Amino acid sequence: MASDLKILTADKVKEGDVVPPLSVNVSATTVVLGALASRDWRPMHHDRDFATNQGVRDIFLNTPNQAAWFERYLTDWSGPLGRVGRMKFKMRKSVCPGDAMVFNAVVKKTETDDVGCCWAELDVNLTVNDETVTACSVRIAIPANERDNPWERRGENWKP
Repeated sequence: MASDLKILTADKVKEGDVVPPLSVNVSATTVVLGALASRDWRPMHHDRDFATNQGVRDIFLNTPNQAAWFERYLTDWSGPLGRVGRMKFKMRKSVCPGDAMVFNAVVKKTETDDVGCCWAELDVNLTVNDETVTACSVRIAIPANERDNPWERRGENWKP
């Protein structure tokens, strides 16, 4: 691997660690491109008139788009060898153009499973104007050491 590549290993992660925040200004392009990438043609994700006529303040991020932003946030922290095993989130409010999304996370638990895969469990919040709009819990595999790669785990060696 390249020497400048950031590799987060399990020995560098502990309960209570705070992940640096990520702030993203949402534009209409952010919303529309996310919907297009996930092949979500529903008009509330690209047609402002339709969305506002349905009682929403504007077009808004769809579920796969939010999931992608959570994954990006986590892999920015973990480096390219971090591998999301499980993710659950509850969207409480819409994220619309003009919003500044802020992602924050705390490591809740770390463990090594019976096949040697190291895991970090995190609580992640997506906030807009200091209000949680989506709450997320994640289990992400982290390399045990610089020779380990969770992406190489298959079958019985991958237990997300």
